[in-house]
Amino acid sequence: MSSEGEQILEKASQASETTSAGSVAAPVTSANATPAPNRPKFLRQIELIDRVAAYDPTVDEAMLNRAYVYAMKMHGAQLRASGDPYFAHPIEVAGILTDYKLDAAAIATALLHDTIEDTPATREEIAEKFGEDVANMVEGVTKLTRLELQSEYTKQSENLRKFILAISKDIRVLLVKLADRLHNMRTLHFVAPEKRERISRETLEVYAPLARSIGCNRFATELEDLAFSFINPLAHQAIIHRLEEMRTEKGATIAAIARDVAAKLEKQGISARVSGREKSPYSIWKKLQRKSVGFAQLSDIYAFRVVVNNVEECYRALGIMHRAWPCVQERFKDFISTPKSNNYKSLHTTVVGHKGTRIELQIRTEEMDRIAEEGVAAHWGYKNQAYGFDEEAATREGGRNPINSLRNIVTIVENGGDSEDWVEHAKMEMYLDQVFCFSPKGRLISLPRGAMPLDFAFAVHTQVGETAIGCLINGEHKPLRTVLQNGDQVEILTGLESRVNQDWFSLTVTGRARSAIRRHLRQREAGDFIKLGRAAIERAAAQVDKRLEDISWRPAFERFHVANEDALFELCGRGKIFPAKILEAIFPGLKLPLMLTTDTLTRIKDGIGGAAFVRGSALREQHKVIFSKCCYPVPGDRIVGFVEGDAVHVHSIECEQLEALESQDENWIDLHWTLNAEKNTLSVARLRVNMQNKPGVLGQACTLIGEAKGNIINIAINAELMDFLDVDFDIEVLDARHITNISAALRTSPMIESVDRVRG
Repeated sequence: MSSEGEQILEKASQASETTSAGSVAAPVTSANATPAPNRPKFLRQIELIDRVAAYDPTVDEAMLNRAYVYAMKMHGAQLRASGDPYFAHPIEVAGILTDYKLDAAAIATALLHDTIEDTPATREEIAEKFGEDVANMVEGVTKLTRLELQSEYTKQSENLRKFILAISKDIRVLLVKLADRLHNMRTLHFVAPEKRERISRETLEVYAPLARSIGCNRFATELEDLAFSFINPLAHQAIIHRLEEMRTEKGATIAAIARDVAAKLEKQGISARVSGREKSPYSIWKKLQRKSVGFAQLSDIYAFRVVVNNVEECYRALGIMHRAWPCVQERFKDFISTPKSNNYKSLHTTVVGHKGTRIELQIRTEEMDRIAEEGVAAHWGYKNQAYGFDEEAATREGGRNPINSLRNIVTIVENGGDSEDWVEHAKMEMYLDQVFCFSPKGRLISLPRGAMPLDFAFAVHTQVGETAIGCLINGEHKPLRTVLQNGDQVEILTGLESRVNQDWFSLTVTGRARSAIRRHLRQREAGDFIKLGRAAIERAAAQVDKRLEDISWRPAFERFHVANEDALFELCGRGKIFPAKILEAIFPGLKLPLMLTTDTLTRIKDGIGGAAFVRGSALREQHKVIFSKCCYPVPGDRIVGFVEGDAVHVHSIECEQLEALESQDENWIDLHWTLNAEKNTLSVARLRVNMQNKPGVLGQACTLIGEAKGNIINIAINAELMDFLDVDFDIEVLDARHITNISAALRTSPMIESVDRVRG
């Protein structure tokens, strides 16, 4: 270590003698630091360089030395909320990246990533000292530092837009940012409680999906579980407790199964590394959300990873397992012949082993196993005597360059438009699982599970999607509502003009398709929303004896970052800004009526003018919209309308009562929720909970619902069975995701057997 570095380190160590290890998202003064008894521990300069040299003997040690000392010097005596020297954080971020064997420029970027944001350092100075490559990456990482999901949507949109475009140019920017977020999440307990949920939700909604999109499952899994532990600590602890019980009960069985699998393979001449793999708490939570079963009914809490020497042995091992035990037909997937878009490869199968135990197997090579965990980061190594990303290795044996998996997200960003919409579409693109379809010329198109022909059309080209009029699937005419299956050959029939309309949202699931559709509709709808917003502001102004003609709009333009009245009216019409907020900006200090200042959510009600909550091309102003009590539709559910006279009855498409109305085709109309319903309302949903008939169980269920922020408005109990109760809860919820979260929370209780949404 240089003498300068030693002096800085010594001063920092003295300043933090009474502090503990940890890290948070921003530096604080020593007056705000949290004292603790232990001296901080972090990677020393020589330790960091030794780590890099272990996989890259030609590393530019001088550059890393300069970066280490420069970061320490710039951050100086800054302390984090934990009380650590601030520079301990960038050093630990660099240490995380050495586990992924990234190049020296990426390690230097990790050391310097907060200097532009939090110190007097400038991009020009970093470029001069460390080169343009490092300066560009540090600048790219900085672009997301100020991003907060609760910030004004225009700022969020612009920051996230710049960040996604930056990572599409250099994937190392994303890897550094993921390491930065991971270290901050590991020490989030030092942050004020009111900030933890926001940071954790941002981690779940942005960073973990981005990590999965480039195959970095190790990053994603730890980020998800840390975020989950702060967002829903009770559910996290409940799942941890159940997993500990299962380890005690099934530990010996799992070890025996692993030995049995290895023995059967070895008998056939295949040497394999077999290990049991436990699902993460967040992964289990998501499965509890998706499936109407209790924790005990989940059959794949444990899976077995079988790692063999080459691709041929993968398929041989699969055959051996299928001959030894019967396979579960619908649980076989071949991701070797058709890798996922993030380059994940493996054979997945489930067999029924001895004593009827279901055994989930993942069969892969050592290289596939490394790529499955590290994703794009697994492809750093030597090529032409230089250390860096090896694109040829990334695409070897039919693989895809995982960097290309960001292409669809970048396309959504480039479509622009309303920030909340494209952010949601980008998240949608990152979250969904895949199916593989082919064009007539044999081009492979990767789509999310549940995708339909219009998703395929927009994936081929935006113009193909815009002009689509029909499709052929495997040579047969099929409706655009058909869900695509693995291996389908899809041909899109096109016309001369754009046919995009509002009903296409119900025919698509991909973020790319929906962002393109919304871009087209935005222009058509703008006039309607301007009229709606103007009328809303006019009514609000009348309640305080003001007229629009007497209003100076400039204060509202400045506050809400719009250029003119039409833009302001449109935002109000879309439900993005409430009229009361606009009046507050224009007339500071004006006393508003209670009706205008109430911030509670609107409860969805039946009535004339259903455009406030649902819209559809066939819905008329005179229609009375009735939300059916048989299925309790809530925003986020896919819905349809059934016309009876001047009334339109809104049903969830999963409603059990619809079968009786199937023959009356002329009375059906397509509907979708408005943005106002999705963002600003409360709805009632009904859950049927089957629970043990024991003291305290009903109270426990009510507590779980309350902790998940559900408001119980009615309870009905069916006590016909002696040992179990069927309890119907009517619950006020925000949307379909909210009721799904409540259901999953209830399923974590060992006293609750099942939770089902009532649909009829």
